[in-house]
Amino acid sequence: MSRLDVIGDRDGWRCWLCDEPVDREMSVNDPRGPSIDTRITDRRAKKNKGKSEAPDRLAHRGCNTGKGSVKPVVAWADDLFVADPAVIITSVERLQRKGGREVMARCPNREDAQAAADWLVDRVSRLEPDLALIAEIESGGGQYLLILRAG
Repeated sequence: MSRLDVIGDRDGWRCWLCDEPVDREMSVNDPRGPSIDTRITDRRAKKNKGKSEAPDRLAHRGCNTGKGSVKPVVAWADDLFVADPAVIITSVERLQRKGGREVMARCPNREDAQAAADWLVDRVSRLEPDLALIAEIESGGGQYLLILRAG
């Protein structure tokens, strides 16, 4: 079994950047084909002087090469009704490093907040499988705050 197959099976053949399925049969030269990406934060890169501690992740070739020297972005789903959404990768890195809690977004009602919370916990579980998170919803001022807490 190749390294790509091992990483692909572990990640459920989903791109860690766009969260879309990756076709294991597609050519590795195709933009939608599979590739291995080593996700390393700026902080880790400085600390380790380029040596990676981050696990290799599955990504589409286009997503992987497209990020280049630009920081990767995990976008919120278009069907969620959230205001002031936090930057997901930055918040997750901070929760990994410091623990505690992060306010991730505001929602107009509890149903929208619950839908966003369910999506976010699912999405982050694929982004950082070893990070245990709990989503909380707090009401106040006619809105609902979506909060992630390191568990």
